[in-house]
Order: sequence, then structure tokens, then C-alpha cells
Amino acid sequence: MKTNIRRSALKARRRHGFRRRMRTRGGRAVLSRKRARSSGKGKRKS
Repeated sequence: MKTNIRRSALKARRRHGFRRRMRTRGGRAVLSRKRARSSGKGKRKS
């Protein structure tokens, strides 16, 4: 059986955190998609 190596909380935050997402264009797109889904709006028509 393989042992599970746990990433430290700090490293995980740096990897997947909000500030990291805000740095890149793609990351900002991910956040806006997430916001659009959670706010319960209909489909975007573009």
C-alpha cells in the first residue's frame, strides 16, 4: 500500500489559493466562472 504524503497547508494555499488565481488571466476566468455558477444566474449568452 502506498503511504499518503500530505502537502503542508502553506504549500497548498500557495498552489491553489485565491491570490495565485488572481495573478493569471486564466485563474481570474476560473474565479469568475465559479462566481457565475454560485450566484444562480442563467446561461451567459455571448
